[in-house]
Amino acid sequence: MTKSLVAHPMEKLQRKVATLVESKILKSSDRLWKISLLLGEDWAYWRQELEEFGFSTQDTIEEFLLVEAWDEE
Repeated sequence: MTKSLVAHPMEKLQRKVATLVESKILKSSDRLWKISLLLGEDWAYWRQELEEFGFSTQDTIEEFLLVEAWDEE
């Protein structure tokens, strides 16, 4: 069976956040809660997703960006 080419939603969020860090809008040392300011109404969904992967809003963006695979088991 071939691997799906559809990106995991967390991977898409990770790329978006990485772009914000590269643009100097966010710093990698910022806490994850700061992305809530940019996600607005979508934050509740993303916060739940982050928590399901073991993240807290106090973790750094750098920790989030270090994840290499978003496999769900």
